[in-house]
Amino acid sequence: VQLQASGGGLAQAGGSLRLSCEASGSIFRGAAMYWYRQAPGEQREFVAGISSGGALSYHNSVKDRFTVFRDNAKNTVYLQMNSLKPDDTAVYYCQSFNYWGQGTLVTVSS
Repeated sequence: VQLQASGGGLAQAGGSLRLSCEASGSIFRGAAMYWYRQAPGEQREFVAGISSGGALSYHNSVKDRFTVFRDNAKNTVYLQMNSLKPDDTAVYYCQSFNYWGQGTLVTVSS
């Protein structure tokens, strides 16, 4: 039972990245999944989430730029990040139940 986050990397301001969180374990199928991020020297903060019923939620700072969606057949949740800003630089984590992915680093250059 684990969450595997991937897709981070270096992007220029205004660019895009797509993060993936692949869940292994049947408990995650259709479960609520969340994305968090932690910038250097900052506390971890909520970014986006998708409930078991498909309801979406976003931090105000990423609304209209980030989209969370899932592929239940692949047991994977994605975070599409567009119009990236240097302030989006952080390690991004996926989370469900009491499980956390290992984090994937996103660096946005100005």
